[in-house]
Amino acid sequence: MSASNTQETLKEKVQAAFLSNPRAMTPFVAQQLGVPERDVVRHLPDNRSLELDAKRSVDLIKAFEPLGKVHVIVNTGAVVLEVHGQFGGFSVGGPFLNVQTDSLDMHISHAKLASAFAVIKPGHMDGVETYSFQFFMPEGMSAFKVFLTIGGKAPSPETTAQFKALKEKYAQGVAAQV
Repeated sequence: MSASNTQETLKEKVQAAFLSNPRAMTPFVAQQLGVPERDVVRHLPDNRSLELDAKRSVDLIKAFEPLGKVHVIVNTGAVVLEVHGQFGGFSVGGPFLNVQTDSLDMHISHAKLASAFAVIKPGHMDGVETYSFQFFMPEGMSAFKVFLTIGGKAPSPETTAQFKALKEKYAQGVAAQV
């Protein structure tokens, strides 16, 4: 089977999984299909994900500062860490982009961020729509995710506008920006 056919088959499998359960968690679908989570996010149905220009990840991360407090999730495969905090206090030290505020302390090896996506998806717990930016390492494992909304209530018009503006600004290629 060619690589093109393999990708089409994967796309069909991912889309079928989310059509049957729109609230499914992407790491669990990835595990079920035996593929990297990045590939699941890339193939979400109904244009729920848009690949962003990963070469501009540092600029995108810095653009999170005016969003206020966001929900950051890091999943190492053994531990899931969730933090509610605000981006800011940026500096670069060695290979790291440092984020240091009263509520968030991250050291991001930004050169290892190989892909990034803007994702709109029903939350796994309550089905309320979530907006997130998700970053992945070269092998397709999640590096971290930044949720503008997560559970409980629908995104505000202001949050929707902020998400859309960042998504359009950092979209890959001219065609993706339209």
